[in-house]
Amino acid sequence: MDFRANTGPYGNHSLTVPCNGPALSLPLYPCDNVDFQVTTYYSNICPNGAYQGYGAPKGNFAITMALAELAEQLQIDQLEIIERNRVHEGQELKILGAIGEGKAPTSVPSAASCALEEILRQGREMIQWSSPKPQNGDWHIGRGVAIIMQKSGIPDIDQANCMIKLESDGTFIVHSGGADIGTGLDTVVTKLAAEVLHCPPQDVHVISGDTDHALFDKGAYASSGTCFSGNAARLAAENLREKILFHGAQMLGEPVADVQLATPGVVRGKKGEVSFGDIAHKGETGTGFGSLVGTGSYITPDFAFPYGANFAEVAVNTRTGEIRLDKFYALLDCGTPVNPELALGQIYGATLRAIGHSMSEEIIYDAEGHPLTRDLRSYGAPKIGDIPRDFRAVLVPSDDKVGPFGAKSISEIGVNGAAPAIATAIHDACGIWLREWHFTPEKILTALEKI
Repeated sequence: MDFRANTGPYGNHSLTVPCNGPALSLPLYPCDNVDFQVTTYYSNICPNGAYQGYGAPKGNFAITMALAELAEQLQIDQLEIIERNRVHEGQELKILGAIGEGKAPTSVPSAASCALEEILRQGREMIQWSSPKPQNGDWHIGRGVAIIMQKSGIPDIDQANCMIKLESDGTFIVHSGGADIGTGLDTVVTKLAAEVLHCPPQDVHVISGDTDHALFDKGAYASSGTCFSGNAARLAAENLREKILFHGAQMLGEPVADVQLATPGVVRGKKGEVSFGDIAHKGETGTGFGSLVGTGSYITPDFAFPYGANFAEVAVNTRTGEIRLDKFYALLDCGTPVNPELALGQIYGATLRAIGHSMSEEIIYDAEGHPLTRDLRSYGAPKIGDIPRDFRAVLVPSDDKVGPFGAKSISEIGVNGAAPAIATAIHDACGIWLREWHFTPEKILTALEKI
């Protein structure tokens, strides 16, 4: 893979973004012999930087299109060639032992969890992959697919810390360094803490992203919120749980081994039970043991890789070049989803953003590098009418060893597959290959040699 990145006048993210192109696409099809080149260069266009997906959408577009063209030459179904060559659970991803993000790799990671087999099975059924595609006048129907992957934070670089305090009324205050920037991280932290502490979620109050109160956290980036900040919250809750059990057992006059946390917010033993509120009150009296606080710090040398597939069905008008996106199904494996409703929302939002950069979005420059698309109207951001007629997001669970309770990331992977899924569907409809974004009627008609 030859990956070239125009970084504009500055070197902002000019190494890590293009390195992620091959790093988050080539491991989808493990191979002992891999050749990739990454080149960045300066120009006088607008400054470039990080964007959701962080290089992965471009790399995935290149490898998916190359594989689809190969499948046609070999007269193999596109989905079949993906199945034959895709990554499987437990497989080593050797390329990631040679290319890193922020530092040189120290080991060769593996796909510890991967639900691609079930994802492709469900997607094949949903899109009715092998069913007839009737032509309606100038409208030709085609179907396409792309598999995708992402990371969940950056091992050996990221760190997250969390502190949880038992309040006098038996509720909890969580001081999380991870900032909720609209991803729903506060809700994830709340649910993880409540799960460990056997209390209702409404008894957990989160203060996040405030450096006056929270411990250190590397920040909300790199799809790291659930795996890093979430794991720190889980560890802090587990640390506090042991303290609550110890003092609850003392108040009950029982061995620690004979007591356990129980819902809603009590320590239960063989002789009776004591509430979290009573334990907190006892600790804060003149003869008490002090406030109970749990802390957790999380780092990891291991990767957690979410996987997924996008299936598209398009109708292409071979007279006008118009492209109609009739069906789009995004199936993703984010491990065991902590907040399923929010995870689905992330998928819908990211997928529509990817449909936008595939179908309508473009920055146009004049000969001197001045942008001609200066507002969202001329830029072509997708609108409500651009949503596919049949648009579905599906969570296909797996159990990962890295994330809290088996969870993996969800926030970026959703943008990685729309372009190749749509482009291969266009080829299936009318036989042309579009090798650059975005896909316009002019490009369709030019490829069909009608203009």
